[in-house]
Amino acid sequence: MAEATQVTVSSDEGLAQEIVSGDHRWLADEPPPYGTGTGPSPYQLLLSALGACTSMTLRLYAQRKGMDVQRITVRLQHSRVHAADCQDCETKSGFLDRIDRDIQLTGNLSENEKRRLLEIAERCPVHRTLQSEMHIRTSINARS
Repeated sequence: MAEATQVTVSSDEGLAQEIVSGDHRWLADEPPPYGTGTGPSPYQLLLSALGACTSMTLRLYAQRKGMDVQRITVRLQHSRVHAADCQDCETKSGFLDRIDRDIQLTGNLSENEKRRLLEIAERCPVHRTLQSEMHIRTSINARS
């Protein structure tokens, strides 16, 4: 079993959230008029996790294989699309969440290396988590 990751998210009022994980603290929020825009939105954080994991996975693989990768840029966009418009999806009714991920690599890479790096991007742990069956267990601990 993999080591558990723990994150604590708290809020005293409004939509601004304080996020703490280990020694790291940051904020999440929604843009005005709903929130105050003091931090990225939850979907921006989700995309950030996928982008960071993709870049890290590619960097580690390229270093291990001695590939000339100088810069990795991952651009992501989240949208909701009609399921009927998704040719590669099993679900054909309602809406689906879609993430478009564009990876730009700078370096002296052969076509075979580029193809292999694309395959490796599909194996980043966050990508796999987002595509796997997931169970979220929720409980409430109310205090006065």
